[in-house]
Amino acid sequence: MRSGVIAQKVGMTRVYNDAGEHIPVTVLRLENCQVVAHRTVDKNGYTAIQLGAGTAKVKNTSKAMRGNFAIANVEPKAKLVEFRVSEDNLIDVGTELKAGHFEPGQLVDVTGTSIGKGFAGAMKRHNFGGLRATHGVSVSHRSHGSTGNNQDPGKVWKGKRMAGHMGQTRVTTQNLEIVSTDENRGLILVKGAVPGSKGAWIVVRDAVKSAAK
Repeated sequence: MRSGVIAQKVGMTRVYNDAGEHIPVTVLRLENCQVVAHRTVDKNGYTAIQLGAGTAKVKNTSKAMRGNFAIANVEPKAKLVEFRVSEDNLIDVGTELKAGHFEPGQLVDVTGTSIGKGFAGAMKRHNFGGLRATHGVSVSHRSHGSTGNNQDPGKVWKGKRMAGHMGQTRVTTQNLEIVSTDENRGLILVKGAVPGSKGAWIVVRDAVKSAAK
């Protein structure tokens, strides 16, 4: 098990393959993605590395975190993420991870915070079909319909799909393909859409449900 990376979502575009077919891709940019700290079995009970990405102003960084960054001899980071790794995959503190960490054709799992949609109805939020457009249905064509049973059990079950806050949750999209990488500019092109808005921090890991290259 090896480390992933922290990238920033730039946006979407398209590229063309050798057959002339266009492929929609999401552009992710790596910015100062460095190893900040280690987590070891002896000290912490598990093995992991802490990565930091981006740049944060010193005045906006707590004294405790300034001390951690000073020990690692790196600039304050805007985003910190821990990655569980095997002991033979511990990377030295201060090492910067580049776009070449992944190879074209490799499958990855991408995690981000989805775009918030605010309060949404059941049809938009859960893809409900809605009620009939005629035959007695009045003023409630887009409602979610019945939510419970009769006297037994006499309640609405937890997790019942209803209207409510949509989006702005942690989402992982699995088995996305790396189309290409640009190590000089720090860019990773991932096939398809990636959760999150432009400028959002995205975590990219090796796919867990497919064989690693």
